[in-house]
Amino acid sequence: MDEIERAYTQHAKEVYKYLLSLSHNEDLSEDLTQETFFRAMRTIGNYNGSCKVVVWLCQIAKHLWYQWLEKNSRWKQVELTDEVPGYETPEKSTLLRMDKVTLYRAIHSLPEPMRELVHMRLTGEFTFAEIGGILGKSENWARTTYYRSKQKMMNEMEGVK
Repeated sequence: MDEIERAYTQHAKEVYKYLLSLSHNEDLSEDLTQETFFRAMRTIGNYNGSCKVVVWLCQIAKHLWYQWLEKNSRWKQVELTDEVPGYETPEKSTLLRMDKVTLYRAIHSLPEPMRELVHMRLTGEFTFAEIGGILGKSENWARTTYYRSKQKMMNEMEGVK
């Protein structure tokens, strides 16, 4: 039990941010975060230590997210608005000024894990180190993949206009 309590205090915020980057819904993210730690508590014996605890927790969260999507297949993602919480990076403000429908089409056309990485970076405000850790890759991989994703999206959006 102590392990789960320690994991909760250390990683609950990261798991919540990860789920928020997927769902774009604060209440749903809170619920799924709680369910993630409940499932982790039930299956702590299956954790073999081959990855960081936060990666293991985010994998549980990701599976819960997919299960929730299956049950609620009519759910629509909330579009980004001009009132994005937190600070605006130059890349975020540029992307927000673009036609949002075109932007979401470009993001949706990306293959996984590029699509997930872009969502995590833009809406979850994760650092490249956090993204790499969650996805089980390096920080450099996250940076390079994000750059390639942006290039691919720009090409996609230029082809539409």
